Amino acid sequence: MRAWVTRVNPLVLLAVGACSLIGSFAIRSLPTALTAVGAYAVAALLLLPTWRYPLLCLAFSGFAAATIVYSTWRLGGQDTETAVVAGLRILVLAWPGSVVVGFLDPGRLGDYAAQTLRLPARPVAAFSAALQRFAGFAQTWTDLERTRRARGVAPGRNPVAMTRYSGSMGFALLVQALRGASSSSIAMDARGFASARTRTWAEPATWTRLDLAGLTLAAVLGALPIVLYALGS
Repeated sequence: MRAWVTRVNPLVLLAVGACSLIGSFAIRSLPTALTAVGAYAVAALLLLPTWRYPLLCLAFSGFAAATIVYSTWRLGGQDTETAVVAGLRILVLAWPGSVVVGFLDPGRLGDYAAQTLRLPARPVAAFSAALQRFAGFAQTWTDLERTRRARGVAPGRNPVAMTRYSGSMGFALLVQALRGASSSSIAMDARGFASARTRTWAEPATWTRLDLAGLTLAAVLGALPIVLYALGS
């Protein structure tokens, strides 16, 4: 069950983020906000394979929520409850979507976007290839760092040396990205990417019962604040 997020199709993951975004607009009271945050926390606890990445996303989202809490409290008459509700609204808006995006497979996303949503094949293929290149940046950075350390090129603890090292690593990553983009463009041209009228896809975009259950769950979590707001008004 904890591998659910890695088994459903990418459109279900996007639906989780979209529904949380829509539902966040209905968070107008503290009980509704706490219930929504708790529901997403329980779903994350049951359905995510690891907590390290979700906690990292929670830290960034929590920082954004904290700034909203402070600014709302400072500029909104110093009403603590209103400020906390505003911060939790941002948390519901940002946290679920940022978590599920980390589990997206660019290749599968392209397959489902083209076959299920019927989006134009050429932009979808280009977007999928770009996402795959972007997803490989972290691994490229790690490979470059290991190569430099094997050659005895390490920044040490000197802040100036670390700044120079980061700059040189960034430039090396840019060079690798340009080389990869060039290779991808040559491969696409060789496969008729620019002139092909019809296109086939490597994997079928099928919907399983697990996908439908995930879509239902995304809708329920997104509708929960709306229902609570309607009942309370």
